[in-house]
Amino acid sequence: MEVSARNALKGKVKALVVGAVNAEVTVEVAPGIEVVAIITKSSAEKLGLAEGKEVYAVVKASDVMIAMD
Repeated sequence: MEVSARNALKGKVKALVVGAVNAEVTVEVAPGIEVVAIITKSSAEKLGLAEGKEVYAVVKASDVMIAMD
């Protein structure tokens, strides 16, 4: 995975709430430390997100994106 953002926090999906358009992804990056991102429903489906899956919370400026390798 190559990303221009330097803040990539590895963690596991703790919760995934999928709506009609967006999905709320909660990533636990350390015990008791969580990052929450709102991404499109189609992106969540494309990434195959599910609770327990290892992902990266990628932080650039004021955006949080989800990535995986």
